[in-house]
Amino acid sequence: MKKLALIPARLNSSRLPNKLLLPLGEYPVIFQTYQRVKESKLFDQVLVVTNSSEIQSVLIELDAEVLFIDKEFNTGTDRIADAVKNAIETHFDIIVNVQGDEPFIDMNNIQRIITTFEQDQEEQLDLISLKHKIKNQEDIQNPNNVKVITDMNNNAIYFSRSVIPYQSIPQEAYKHIGVYAFRHRALIDFSSQEQTPLEKQEKIEAIRFVEMGKRMRMLEVDQLAIQIDTAQDYQKAQDFLKKL
Repeated sequence: MKKLALIPARLNSSRLPNKLLLPLGEYPVIFQTYQRVKESKLFDQVLVVTNSSEIQSVLIELDAEVLFIDKEFNTGTDRIADAVKNAIETHFDIIVNVQGDEPFIDMNNIQRIITTFEQDQEEQLDLISLKHKIKNQEDIQNPNNVKVITDMNNNAIYFSRSVIPYQSIPQEAYKHIGVYAFRHRALIDFSSQEQTPLEKQEKIEAIRFVEMGKRMRMLEVDQLAIQIDTAQDYQKAQDFLKKL
């Protein structure tokens, strides 16, 4: 089973401009993420996919593998699907989308994803993602936190920025963590499908898979990695790095 890690990287960010090129220790954020994934040795190849010439130049100087695609896409998944279809010649069975702004992603969770695919001998799972239990009422109601509900087998039923299921407060709810792992065919199918009605309404790309009838297994994780979206997140990342 050949495995590929793709890290989509855009430079424009409304809440924290140029966040992927901000220094974090000796290197910029995007390279810290790339390096962590590369050093895990879980993948046959690790590649950053970007439409930014600045990101491309920085990564080339650091001897990172980078693919420049000068196009605009509706979602990060559409970006990596285009790369797999049109720019990467090697066939990979599993493609994992890693967020470039999560330099401290827990690679043990990525290993769990890969193991789950390996155990799925009949290939019934199309993709795998992660969820984390949230109990704080403010976090549950926050529309920036995408919530997910699953069936009895932990396959995704629906995602929403609203509170789901109904009256889930103060009962447990789950936040979706934006790490996606795809079988090759599922990723290609995704890119062949126009944005679906509920995906557009909720502005959540994972819904496209649900509306297409794909089976998405959700694995629960105990800890959340630091995702750098704001200046406060960036400070947390700097503080965390000092403790390593």
